[in-house]
Amino acid sequence: MGKRDIPLQDKLAYYLLKGMNKAIRDYDMIADGDRIAAAVSGGKDSLTLLHLLRLRQKSAPEKYQIIAVHVTPQSDGTSRPQLDVRDALEPYFQAQGQAYAFEAMDAGQQPDCFRCSYLRRKALFTAAQRLGCNKIAQGHHANDAAETTLLNLVFGGRVETLNPKREFFDGRFVLIRPMIYLEEKEIVRFARTCAFPSLPAHCPQGVTLRRTLVKDIIRSLEREYPAVKINLFRAGLRHSGTQHSARHNSSQRKVHGQLASCQRNPVQ
Repeated sequence: MGKRDIPLQDKLAYYLLKGMNKAIRDYDMIADGDRIAAAVSGGKDSLTLLHLLRLRQKSAPEKYQIIAVHVTPQSDGTSRPQLDVRDALEPYFQAQGQAYAFEAMDAGQQPDCFRCSYLRRKALFTAAQRLGCNKIAQGHHANDAAETTLLNLVFGGRVETLNPKREFFDGRFVLIRPMIYLEEKEIVRFARTCAFPSLPAHCPQGVTLRRTLVKDIIRSLEREYPAVKINLFRAGLRHSGTQHSARHNSSQRKVHGQLASCQRNPVQ
């Protein structure tokens, strides 16, 4: 089979795995024997994360297990019934032969975004504890990291980003973001080639006005300064205060090259 005969989905997956593998190496995200709780909301990012982690298992030097975990709100404090995505996700997990679990989150009286994020993370930790997982993987990508840095700077007065790897409870759990080097547009392109379950947005808050504003600002700046997203991510890493291994110090200097390479060499 020649290069032209390779299915588009396989080409895109190969390209995305290169970026994911680099992030995993740079930040020592996955080790032999890990049991990973992959947070799956049902959106394109989390389903792509799960797909790539499973695909990576076939050739990765580390042997690890994956359990897909979906957090479901119990109530939003209104009379409107919550959208239950379990009916769509469960058949998908079963068809893939993927181990999975659903974890309830008591949302109470429709919490704000910060409170909801806290409750979801708490539910993920609870599920990881119950399932015997030591790693929790989330599907944040390079766009999320840049937007978070700018959000924190503009509205919080601090320079912080999404850490690629972070320990909780004295190392009992380690949160990892293997897609942190990947561009959202490439994830969107890949997701379109996959038979992912189709789920409408189920967050009652949707995309916040602030995040929409930040997305628009970055998109506008990129027209004149293509490296703005990369620079925001690097600035956030430098000021995050997290401890990195020796290889991480050099890897931060390579972030620009990694993402710039992604932009220069799109998959045809």
